[in-house]
Amino acid sequence: MRVIHLSLTDFRNYESAELDLHPGANLFVGSNGQGKTNLVEALGYLSTLGSHRVSAEHAMIRSGQDAAIIRARLSHDDRAVLAEVQLNRVGANRAQVNRSAIKTRELPRYFSSVLFAPEDLALVRGEPSGRRRFLDELLVLRSPRMSGVLTDYDRVLRQRNTLLKSARASGVRGNQLSTLDIWDERLVTIGSEIIEARGALIADLVPEVSAAYRAIAGADHAASLASYLSILSTGGDSTGGDAQSVDDGDADFGDSALSRDRLSAEEAGLAFRLALERLRRSELDRGITLVGPHRDDLVLTLNGLPARGYASHGESWSFALSLKLASAAVLRRESNSGDPVLILDDVFAELDESRRGRLADAVEDFEQVLITAAVMNDVPERLAQNVVQIRAGTIVEEES
Repeated sequence: MRVIHLSLTDFRNYESAELDLHPGANLFVGSNGQGKTNLVEALGYLSTLGSHRVSAEHAMIRSGQDAAIIRARLSHDDRAVLAEVQLNRVGANRAQVNRSAIKTRELPRYFSSVLFAPEDLALVRGEPSGRRRFLDELLVLRSPRMSGVLTDYDRVLRQRNTLLKSARASGVRGNQLSTLDIWDERLVTIGSEIIEARGALIADLVPEVSAAYRAIAGADHAASLASYLSILSTGGDSTGGDAQSVDDGDADFGDSALSRDRLSAEEAGLAFRLALERLRRSELDRGITLVGPHRDDLVLTLNGLPARGYASHGESWSFALSLKLASAAVLRRESNSGDPVLILDDVFAELDESRRGRLADAVEDFEQVLITAAVMNDVPERLAQNVVQIRAGTIVEEES
């Protein structure tokens, strides 16, 4: 898959932009703040329905305007697709494919991309919520129907938390709250599906992460992944924070919750029910749901030690990049529409010359790679065959 043409209207600092893109590597060059990252952010939004920079969509609409439009002509083999989305300050966003209206959440079915940016260092050094989001975005790209499953889980979780808070305020005991059993069963059914899907995804990522880390770092370090599952914890209530949504809450369980084995939905469901029964009193006391996919984590290890806290800056950077390259490898292996578009936002400036060369080796066989850089000399020459110069929200020069 590749992007043939990108069109923007009132997106970020672009009043209007029209840009043809080529197979292979495309390099966007411009000083900081000129708008090169805005171009790849727009394409990233089409495939994930989110920004790697901000959580509020309104920030992507040009100041003083009511809406922004992202439109991309996509190609796979001889088939072309026109995908577009309108981001609105007021009211729901709207999406179209080939000029026919679709539900916005269906856009990832038509375009797949994997984006790496400096913010992704938080995958290694940041909080569990970022790693959960990484897994769930990849789940949706892998199987778009998971978007609805994740949304349903978030809705049930919020309703269950509301019931727990009401029960705490009124002093109701767990055995007097029959409606909680109904929400428990719904939470377990949906949550177990998410646990099973995440486990399968992690299992597929493990060999790809290991290979990508060796390719980038040029060293035989053992980079690996494992699941931290709150439903397996035998340490009781050891979580912290307010788990009001699927992105809240930190994982701080014992080794009992660390799992390198994939759980089926049935196995996860059994453990989930037992955990809810064990923690019901604590949940009523605190008014929140203490176990479930919203409390899980992806554990990254390097040479047997947790990367978070032990890895150096360079090792953390290489690990985060390896996660994204592994994601692209999994998607390209399973996709019927070709490679995902690989986006590298301001990556090469952080790497030494040897790692720049090894990264170029790792990405140059993708159908299309989009790269941003403030300094063209930071990028290996073989990836600078199609160059776009950006200045103040304007495409000032295209050179191929």
